[in-house]
Amino acid sequence: MKYLLKTISLVLLLCLVHLPARAQAFDPEPYLGEYWYGLYMNGSKIGYLVSDVTLADDGRIQAIENSTFKITMAGIKQEMTFNSKRIYGTDGALNEVITSSDDITGQSQFHGIIEGEKLILTSTVAGQKTTQTLPKPSETLQDMESIIALVADGVKIGDSTSFAVFEPMYGKEIEGTITIIGEEEKIFDGVLTQVFKTKSIIPAMGIEGIAYMTSDGTTLEEQFAGVMTMRLEPKEVAQDVTYANDTIISNAAYVDKPIKQARTRESLTLRISGPLTDDLLLNDERQSYTRDGDAYTFVGKKITLKGLNIPKVPITESSVQEWLKPTTFVQSDHPKLIDQARKIVGDRTDAAEVSEAICDWVYKKMDATFSARLTNSLEVLDSMEGDCTEHSMLYIGLARAAGLPAREVAGLIYAPSPKPGFYFHQWARVWVGKWIEVDPTFNQPIADATHIRLVEGDLFEQSKLLPVIGKIKIEVVE
Repeated sequence: MKYLLKTISLVLLLCLVHLPARAQAFDPEPYLGEYWYGLYMNGSKIGYLVSDVTLADDGRIQAIENSTFKITMAGIKQEMTFNSKRIYGTDGALNEVITSSDDITGQSQFHGIIEGEKLILTSTVAGQKTTQTLPKPSETLQDMESIIALVADGVKIGDSTSFAVFEPMYGKEIEGTITIIGEEEKIFDGVLTQVFKTKSIIPAMGIEGIAYMTSDGTTLEEQFAGVMTMRLEPKEVAQDVTYANDTIISNAAYVDKPIKQARTRESLTLRISGPLTDDLLLNDERQSYTRDGDAYTFVGKKITLKGLNIPKVPITESSVQEWLKPTTFVQSDHPKLIDQARKIVGDRTDAAEVSEAICDWVYKKMDATFSARLTNSLEVLDSMEGDCTEHSMLYIGLARAAGLPAREVAGLIYAPSPKPGFYFHQWARVWVGKWIEVDPTFNQPIADATHIRLVEGDLFEQSKLLPVIGKIKIEVVE
């Protein structure tokens, strides 16, 4: 769940691309100003955001957007802050972008500088710096102008434009479109105000948003993915957050009775309804979906390795080499992770035995605690504490360091308490001659039948979960 806070922060940034502008011509002055927004998830307030655009002495424009989340996870209060600074030249072109995450473990920072036709991106995670060279992004301040033109006099319903924002944490540019779909009157600051209703679509993340904008380009409110709402508020109102939303409890899919032998049963049949898209309907050996009217019949199985020709580590299969590579958040080439993997694995070479040994070590050595932070493998190895996200990220980092292809998985898992139901959860997939699912949080070298995999991949891929948070309903059939 906490990984999705970063997704929410990014989507808010994309929504705010057009907020500061109030003019159609490129003139720095109209872009300036400070705006405060309250942030709500499924109706409950979880944080606030401030957007502040200023003009530097050299004529460049600096746009700062900071979001703060104050949530409760299983009764434990948590706070995370995501900060973004974007600097545009006097011609409106993006010059520099800095994003950071602040949590209980410290700060992770991502700094991109435009040099000619390249962007030099330096990432600092768990005290480790990495640098990569990427193509120059297309983002400019003028992107705002085309959106402002949408809500100017003379526009009509159906008019559309596009925008692009480079996100250093993902190392990629995110594109979207915005279309006028209606015109309404809304009460704003006690005054009946004529507003335009717009629809934003970010295809790569599977996210759509509905916004209400005035004719000068100010967004009064935006709802996206059917889950999050960003609402313009006075500063003191926006900052009034009480940790009332327990993201673990409020977004679970509860069932009417406990599931017997949940961890040991061979199979489980469920009826699942909600805003499930094709991207989330993942079918394979261990799980399958069948359309059933307005819902899906889900069958989960606990698979076996019987009869499988299990390879030796390190894995040399060409099709899975991508999942052996180190990344910004899985630093599997770091000496600490390599050394620890060697100590755990010992003289084992059987891939399944290596995976089981790492799973067992992570489960037994880590202290289980809920924590809101931007997780990475190296930091978890140092702290040796955390929830399902930390368990899976450490397992993945050690697995790759040992020569096992591994990747993140997220979805739902059954738990009997605090109420019987399916809770959002993260675990791992590992290749041992075929892909199997491993859950180090519960010391399961082969994940049990109650795991419902919805997405697989990194932080960006997990953004596809956002539209279904708190929206899934589950009925136990068997």
